[in-house]
Amino acid sequence: MKPLIRRGLALTAATAFVLGLAGCGGSDGPAGDASSVADPVATVELRLYWWGGDARHERTQQAIDAFMAKYPNIKVTGEFSDWSGYWDKLATSTAGGNSPDVVQMDQLYLASYAARDTLTDLGAVSTLDTSQLEPAVLGMGQWGGRQYAMPVSTAAFGLLVNLDVLDQYGVTLPDTEKWNWDDLKAFGLEIAEKSGGAVAGVAPMGNEYSLQLFARQKGDNLFEDDQIAIRPETLAAYFQHALDLAQSGAGPSASRLSETAGLAIDQSDFATGKVAAIFSQVSQVSAYTAGSGANVQIVKTPSFDANQTKYEYFKPGMYWAMSAQTDHPEEAGRLIDFLINDPEAAAILGTERGLPANPAMLDSLTATLTENEAKAVAYSQSLEGLLGDAPAIVPNGASELDKIIARYQQEVLFEQRTALDAANAMIKEVKDSINSAA
Repeated sequence: MKPLIRRGLALTAATAFVLGLAGCGGSDGPAGDASSVADPVATVELRLYWWGGDARHERTQQAIDAFMAKYPNIKVTGEFSDWSGYWDKLATSTAGGNSPDVVQMDQLYLASYAARDTLTDLGAVSTLDTSQLEPAVLGMGQWGGRQYAMPVSTAAFGLLVNLDVLDQYGVTLPDTEKWNWDDLKAFGLEIAEKSGGAVAGVAPMGNEYSLQLFARQKGDNLFEDDQIAIRPETLAAYFQHALDLAQSGAGPSASRLSETAGLAIDQSDFATGKVAAIFSQVSQVSAYTAGSGANVQIVKTPSFDANQTKYEYFKPGMYWAMSAQTDHPEEAGRLIDFLINDPEAAAILGTERGLPANPAMLDSLTATLTENEAKAVAYSQSLEGLLGDAPAIVPNGASELDKIIARYQQEVLFEQRTALDAANAMIKEVKDSINSAA
């Protein structure tokens, strides 16, 4: 199979962390070949911390066991949490000087931790090979010109469509290769009308990834030079799109969106057949297929110019980062290298964290991909002609961006603000937050 990416790839912190962490940088250990252990006698203890569910915990522990079998002088203890508690625990341990050696990191928080010198520059760790990832993917783990995180996986963005619902009501999927936002609205209206209102057509976008893509379609960037850069009229158009779907009947009502926010996948309106299409990272297709039991197809996001603009990029699903407080940077580097670059680890971890960011590891999994995983790979490959340069990561101070977007979008949906008022207010809030964090 053709490698996935050959170009252009890819919550609340504790108060003590927000006020500033006294992180201590890790010193470089002795250089050595990544296939050997520098000191075969001394036992080094590491802690690895991640968020996720039971399937992730089980696979990660299996990968830890395989690593320890390969490097018997390195003992790794796994620690994990769910997303809701993860960041408070990490911030507290970091502020207290007791951070785990290797941590799972998200783009929303990467700059916040890097800016406070609480992460290690991985480019200075001799036991970690960063060369196997595409430059555009690797670049999304950088801040201030330094490599503070290794992308674990990459995700594309698209529209998930429940084909069983379309078949039930006799709706034909339009030509989604070059469709625009008006076409999407008409599609949603047709579903709502033919179902007699039993099914809403399309749920709106509402997070940082989708806003990045929408802005790039308009020739904007969400962030530039560690500051919010999107024009108010572009952000207003994003909010207005959600309002238009809700008011026209092409999408769920404002009250329905509010009622169902935060539901588990198998309880969501998409899984229960009450919404025919949702925007999502396409790595979620397996989860939504399992939750709905439906035939789910991935199609391209609508655009303003029949997909002439190269607005797409692949977002790291998450990263591995190394605490600056670790006493063993070289051994911690070996652990990250194993998790990212070793075929044995790839076989164990599979695509549970998304499609591997290392193209060689993704290729090694070709024979074991499920039907839905293969769908996600094929869709991602279909975007190659639309890939632009990777955008700037979320700056320090903007870690709450997903929550901020949701809050202002809800105000627009309930007509408490106009789309432009909400856009101006949100830009000011994010700018003030970034400036206060500097």
